[in-house]
Amino acid sequence: MRIKPGFELRTICGQHIVISKGIENVDFNRIISLNESARLVWEAVSGTDFTLADMAAALCEEYDVDEATALADANELAEAWQRAGICE
Repeated sequence: MRIKPGFELRTICGQHIVISKGIENVDFNRIISLNESARLVWEAVSGTDFTLADMAAALCEEYDVDEATALADANELAEAWQRAGICE
């Protein structure tokens, strides 16, 4: 997987928001807000080709979580990013 070009993470008023750099990507009906763990994963994989295992590894490295739970969470997050159109 890869985060599509044109999307970047910004922190606005303490909220982690994914924004589009290009007007062609703007859809104000879907604002993408990330919690702390999703932000951590975004920063770990941004700019790289990554797998669910890479996402899970970032979670395991930061949090006291077992690999199976981290993989399940990574899968859920990846699916959300794909539905939002920011990941391919």
